[in-house]
Amino acid sequence: MAVNWRSPIGRNYKLGVRLVSVCLTGLLFGLTMVVGTLWLSWALEGAAAAVNDTGSLRMQSVRIGLNLSQPKPNLVELEQQIRALEKTIANLRDGDPQRPLRMPGRDTVQKQFHQLSDTWQNKLLPILSSFEKNPDQRAQWVSRYLNEVSNFVTIADRLVWQIEAENAYDTSILRASQLALIVLMIASSVALIYLLYGWVIRPVGALQRGISQMTARNFDARVPVEGRDEFGELASGFNDMAAQLKALYSDLEDRVEQKTRQLAAQNKELATLYGFSAYLSQAGDLEQRCEGFLSKLIEHFGASGGTVRILDLRQNNLHLTVHQGISENFAKDELCLHAGDCLCGEAAQQGEMKLHDFRSLPQVLQYRCQEEGFNSIAIAQIKLGNMHLGSYTLHFKTPREFTGEDRKLFEAVGQHLGMAIENQRLLTRTRELAVSEERNLVAQGLHDSIAQGLNFLKLQIQMLHDSLKRDAKDEVQEVLAMIDAGVRESYDDVRELLTNFRIKLGEGDLLDALKISVDRFRHQTGLKVDLNVDNHGLPLPSEQELQALFIVQEALSNIRKHAHASQVRIDLKNDRDFELSVKDNGCGFDQNIHASDKEQHIGLKIMKERAAQLNAKLTVTSKVNHGTTISLTIPRSARIAA
Repeated sequence: MAVNWRSPIGRNYKLGVRLVSVCLTGLLFGLTMVVGTLWLSWALEGAAAAVNDTGSLRMQSVRIGLNLSQPKPNLVELEQQIRALEKTIANLRDGDPQRPLRMPGRDTVQKQFHQLSDTWQNKLLPILSSFEKNPDQRAQWVSRYLNEVSNFVTIADRLVWQIEAENAYDTSILRASQLALIVLMIASSVALIYLLYGWVIRPVGALQRGISQMTARNFDARVPVEGRDEFGELASGFNDMAAQLKALYSDLEDRVEQKTRQLAAQNKELATLYGFSAYLSQAGDLEQRCEGFLSKLIEHFGASGGTVRILDLRQNNLHLTVHQGISENFAKDELCLHAGDCLCGEAAQQGEMKLHDFRSLPQVLQYRCQEEGFNSIAIAQIKLGNMHLGSYTLHFKTPREFTGEDRKLFEAVGQHLGMAIENQRLLTRTRELAVSEERNLVAQGLHDSIAQGLNFLKLQIQMLHDSLKRDAKDEVQEVLAMIDAGVRESYDDVRELLTNFRIKLGEGDLLDALKISVDRFRHQTGLKVDLNVDNHGLPLPSEQELQALFIVQEALSNIRKHAHASQVRIDLKNDRDFELSVKDNGCGFDQNIHASDKEQHIGLKIMKERAAQLNAKLTVTSKVNHGTTISLTIPRSARIAA
């Protein structure tokens, strides 16, 4: 791509300096030529004025002769004519730049002018002076003046001819200068074009061609560096860029392939982690999850076997939970391993991943894994944050090299297993807590209904014994009737408790469950029950619906046992907030007495505990002989998304 072209002079100067220098040189040259032509034009114009004034000398001298020839010469006019002629001679001698008037400076012209001036000063002017001073001899002086004036006119004609000759010479010089100026302008334009081509156009063209070749992915393209100016620096930078691009593109395919392999490995690692995470998030017991985890781990790393151990923090023991690829005797021997014993125990105690190749270990000790025929093992910890939950081990009969990515993956899956184990433990604790709470509610319900009924039956039996001893048959029949009624009521309470605690609601089943509970209440009591529903909001999740249903059932149970009501009204409004109320027109009670009588109102206590589980507000409004109203409100902030 290099171009064989001789660089212009001054190539090592900055481009701006060169361009300014050329422009200033052209400007000075042009100004010089213009000033020269202007001076020549001014000189020609001054010479033309000198020709006119010299010609006027002849006319003025003749007029003076005519004035002298008159019978009565006009001396005043003569004086004016003399001064005008002298002024003309003075102007020719001194010149007048404003007219302009200039006598050519050639020697022949100046010599002829001095001759003309001397003729006037030394010959004509003395005759005129004598003419004025000697009136008696004027004829003689007139004759002498006319004889000399012809010589003066001849000298003036000769001067005019010489000035015109000089003017013609200057005119030829002016024309030659103009032609020379034209030629020089053409030459200067060609030189300027040449310089601009060498300084600007050609380097720009070279850069353009280089860019075109770079666009066509020809990274061998180079631009000639022809100086240390701006374009030279630009060309040097272009060549450096081309060299760097060539170096980059030369190994681009290798780097792309390497990056592709890295991305594929990372994608595989992410897919593996996702597979482990998805599997461990499925439902199942702890042993089942550990079994599947170990199977996937053995398959991914190509191991011959493996184990998963769970740590007992109280005794600092590692318990073998699942195993694959090892003998039952080995599993039996390694069933419980103290942290710090053997290689697995040491790794668990140190809390870091370990790789052991038995071929490189001292042969003084023989590990149980070696007896099983394994040549290497890999051990990592089951962790959740900083909490150590256990360890897992892979056994290899053929030693396997672990890369940095393998180590990261081998350790990362332990975090997922640790999360699954901890979630399983939390789920178990949650279930235990829920069972405990339900047991507490069952106990309270039994105390409120069955225990009170049994206590009533115990009192009636005592009264029955007293009646039998006194042989009061009427009292016996009355007591037996009351015992029968108490047994039936206890039986109904037991059935109601069993029915309530067996209820399982799905999402949105609250209305149907309420209708069933209301129908059963109507059947048991024969009371009129109004159920009003305004349901425009999202349904509650099943857990909250179940607790709300239990509160309604407890309220109905209290009405059946204690209220002596004739009418019940249930209002449900599900909008932004969830509102539920149960109102009866029964006997009511004194809330001040209720506040101190805790043992007599276990049902209200149970309802308040259930409302607290919902983060809801439960209010009880009651007045003696004016009924009772129980209101449950679950605000929007406490609602769980269904």
